[in-house]
Amino acid sequence: MSGSEVTVHVNRGSTDQLEASSATLECHESFALRLQGHESPAHVHCRLDGGLERIASIEGSNYYVEPDAVTTVPIAVEPVERPVDGTLEVLTGYGSESVSIAVTVAPGPPDVDVDETLAEPARREPEPTALERTIDRVTDVSGLEPATLAVLGLGLVAVAVAAATAATIASPVATAGLGIVVVGVVVAVLLLVW
Repeated sequence: MSGSEVTVHVNRGSTDQLEASSATLECHESFALRLQGHESPAHVHCRLDGGLERIASIEGSNYYVEPDAVTTVPIAVEPVERPVDGTLEVLTGYGSESVSIAVTVAPGPPDVDVDETLAEPARREPEPTALERTIDRVTDVSGLEPATLAVLGLGLVAVAVAAATAATIASPVATAGLGIVVVGVVVAVLLLVW
């Protein structure tokens, strides 16, 4: 049942009196007729006329409305492809009093196709690799602790001393020592940052 509804006041002010809260109703699915009782009880008859009787139905046509109570009459409406106009008529007092409500049933909103990809989480940027995270941490000096920066500075001094020694001596053993110092400093930095 949709949120659409229309109210008809029964016996408000005098016996066998009907008063609709609205003269028109536009909907695209089932709706409710609310019969609001007032001073005295009443028998009420409901019927659908025009194009509405082809696409809508009322579970029962006769209702007993208690004083100061609400009787809800569900009206089932089939989906339509084009607007359909009709009339909901409410009668009391053996037909001596009636009220008509013009009803327009419009096509509902279009269906939305949903497939399995909607259930999958949205793709984000791929997670950075361990090497990319390490490079980001090393290049982002503001995020490093002071002790890590001190070790990094000492490592650079050690590489500079090893490079100067290897250049001065110019032997394969000195060059191998430079390589060992560079690898040691890189490993130390990776262990500190990772």
